[in-house]
Amino acid sequence: MKKKSLYQITPARIFFGVLTCAALCVDSFDNTAHAATAAAAAPAPMLVRQGNRLSVPDGSPLRDRLRVATVGEQASPHDVSLPATVEANPASTVNVLPPLTGKLVELKVRLGDTVKRGQVLATMTSPDLAQAVSDAQKARDALDLAQRALVRARGVNEAGSNAAKDVEAAQSAVAQQTAELRRSETRLHSLGADGSGAQAGQLLKIVAPMSGTVTALNAGAGANLNDATATLMTVANLDSVWVTVNVPENVVGAVAPGQNVTVTLAAYPGRRLTGKVGFVSAVLDADTRRAKARIVFANPEGLFKPNMYATAVLGVPQGAQPQVPASALLMNNDAVSVFVEAEPWTFVRRVVELGREDGDQVRIRSGLNAGERVVVRGGVLLND
Repeated sequence: MKKKSLYQITPARIFFGVLTCAALCVDSFDNTAHAATAAAAAPAPMLVRQGNRLSVPDGSPLRDRLRVATVGEQASPHDVSLPATVEANPASTVNVLPPLTGKLVELKVRLGDTVKRGQVLATMTSPDLAQAVSDAQKARDALDLAQRALVRARGVNEAGSNAAKDVEAAQSAVAQQTAELRRSETRLHSLGADGSGAQAGQLLKIVAPMSGTVTALNAGAGANLNDATATLMTVANLDSVWVTVNVPENVVGAVAPGQNVTVTLAAYPGRRLTGKVGFVSAVLDADTRRAKARIVFANPEGLFKPNMYATAVLGVPQGAQPQVPASALLMNNDAVSVFVEAEPWTFVRRVVELGREDGDQVRIRSGLNAGERVVVRGGVLLND
């Protein structure tokens, strides 16, 4: 009998080998197909960084969330809002003083009343008025006596009984008494009295020096007026008023007479009043470092009331500068930057220096040129 070799190939072994190879081939094919399917299912990266460049590849969801726009250029004036106050025109405001010391007998007006020029505002008594009336009466009587003496002197001189110097002395006395009467009557006139009537020397009328409104009243009936320099009341003509704007030092060089201004008042929301700068102070306030600019407004309806708060908007001329929406600006450490499109869907961060704001637009002093394209929405998604 022959002995079987250990490595003798039998039909059974051949069949087993075929089955094993087939299984290995099937397993290898499944692994390859699974790898291909997994590779196809993997999402595209949102961003690809290449040095200082950030690229948004095709299929990235960021493409739907980013908005890119072209940088514009703005040369129109920049609107600056400044605090302001309504004031009465000093040239149309008069402080009424008592002409003499004495006692206030009656007030003819109330605070806020409208008065006419020459209208009686109050009456008062004063010993000084009685003295002024007495001086005028004495001067009038002395002049009458001097005139009679002159007539007599001329008559005697014509009769040859006195010298010419006596006539000259009488003429001088008449001239002196005439001057004294004129002085005393002028004083009475300045006090608003004429020395005539039953009440002469008793009551003094204080009249309105101009037409306007009583804006201040500092004494009541019965008060003793011991200081003739103290204001009794104030009359202001409010047909024309000032809106005084406090202009900061860094803006004052751009404000000049004739410049257009828009004024809004807290009392009338939504109402915009336009005027022109009439005056710019030549001196800055030492404490606030601001100059006063005044706009004259006609006030026929009485809308402007002294001491009202207002807001004045002035257009400050500007040179042409790039301008971007505020949404394009990103804080990066202590600097402000934007993402500039270097190539389609490839962006580079660039630091910029900001200028003035105009609503939701911001002017750029440096770091950006008009015509470049920047990310104006969704830039925070690119921010580190």
